[in-house]
Amino acid sequence: MNILVINGPNLNLLGKREPEIYGHETLEELMTWLETSPEAVDINFKFYQSNHEGEIIDIIQDERLWYDGIIINPGAFAHYSYAIRDAISSVNKPTVEVHLSDIQNRESFRKELVISDVCEKTISGIGKKAYLDALQYIKIN
Repeated sequence: MNILVINGPNLNLLGKREPEIYGHETLEELMTWLETSPEAVDINFKFYQSNHEGEIIDIIQDERLWYDGIIINPGAFAHYSYAIRDAISSVNKPTVEVHLSDIQNRESFRKELVISDVCEKTISGIGKKAYLDALQYIKIN
């Protein structure tokens, strides 16, 4: 099984940016943890991070023949990127949206999610375990 993992804006600063909210691990450490987890046996991953909306759309479209599912942490794009929403919808692949923090218990603007309705599931508030739960969901569905 091939899984595309996309991380959006500012996630390149994990471990440095507000560690009390997002944790102390870097994005690289988090992705290594996911890739080496027992649940990842026989899974091929491609990991991407971009601060640019168009690059994320290009990744979703350009890799569509390779992956079987997407795990996406769209960062702030979750709240307003109809373009990423449309890209996910257009490829018709199982997609799970993840967020490290509990977005429903943060600032009010974070409660509006425009991408989640084209994802099969949205997981938030459980830190890095959200990625693992997303992987397990895609594997069994």
